[in-house]
Amino acid sequence: MLSRIETPMKSTFRPRLLNGQTGDPALLLNLRWQGRALLVDLGRIDRTPAPVLLPIEAVFVSHTHMDHFMGFDQLLRIFLARDTTLRLYGPAGLADCVEGKLAGYTWNLTDEYAFTIEVTDIGERQTTGWRFAARRRFAREMVGPPRPFTGVVVADPVFTVEAAPLDHRIVSMAYAVTERTHLNVRTDVLAASGLRPGRWLNVLKDAVRAGAPPDTPIEVTPEDRRPLAALRDELLVVTPGQKVAYVVDTLFSPGNVAKVTRLAAGADVLFCEAPFLEEDLEQATRRYHLTAAQAGALARAAGVRRLQVFHFSPRYEGRYGEIIAEAQAEFAGQEPRYGGLERGRAALP
Repeated sequence: MLSRIETPMKSTFRPRLLNGQTGDPALLLNLRWQGRALLVDLGRIDRTPAPVLLPIEAVFVSHTHMDHFMGFDQLLRIFLARDTTLRLYGPAGLADCVEGKLAGYTWNLTDEYAFTIEVTDIGERQTTGWRFAARRRFAREMVGPPRPFTGVVVADPVFTVEAAPLDHRIVSMAYAVTERTHLNVRTDVLAASGLRPGRWLNVLKDAVRAGAPPDTPIEVTPEDRRPLAALRDELLVVTPGQKVAYVVDTLFSPGNVAKVTRLAAGADVLFCEAPFLEEDLEQATRRYHLTAAQAGALARAAGVRRLQVFHFSPRYEGRYGEIIAEAQAEFAGQEPRYGGLERGRAALP
């Protein structure tokens, strides 16, 4: 982990690269204390235990190259018999890819299954929703009319998710997940008050986030109901929410740089691809990927607190430390050693 500021920060989000820095992209974001999780990209996940994957409620796909989407089948396998809805978001055409995956199997015994997949195609100007229900043998159905695309694709009471289309010779979607506000419990005050922690604390936090009236009763125990405002003022500390940004498979171009620096601005952590060293700039450019130095430059331009590089090319096996060091040097603003990056710096704001 590369960092400018090492002060630990309490947050709802607990990000984890399921395949580390060198495997297929798959970033799991656990929402602490809520039993919920998000997944950004869907590379190989068959080595991840099912209990780790079951809390996932939404997947944000950058694009459907195999190393970013082959995990769909594994996720489908473990969710199929569950009474739940799995939501997928990604660039326009994602629903076509999901439909093609589902068409590869026979669904004659799923009539009583409640599992549903909802897919949101993110276009340049609008989003379109589609539903695939197991009980209907995953026949494709449109969900309502298309909606204008404003940049925000999910507005949950706890977090928002923004998307930005980047150029990878196809659209590769970058994402930023932002906690609306973080509510810390004053554990010393809680202990001193004689109150026991429990589910009621989440009910209190949800009510605060939703802007419920101050006199809303919160059931601490069946015999003890207290007004929201009193509990909030006594027990909660409101702090800015955490922001996690994610960028993969993109060219270091003026247009992409502008989108990334806006999307990731001020992020607490930026997960950014770094498949190539700057010595292989021409190959990186030809493949529409970033070098490690370019990843560091993007993170510095966006003013992020921490940079986590990943998605390393296997050509550098045994040299992965050089990728991290190159990104760290550029992120820290050290004297540049990379002539190729100097040619690309004109793209930076």
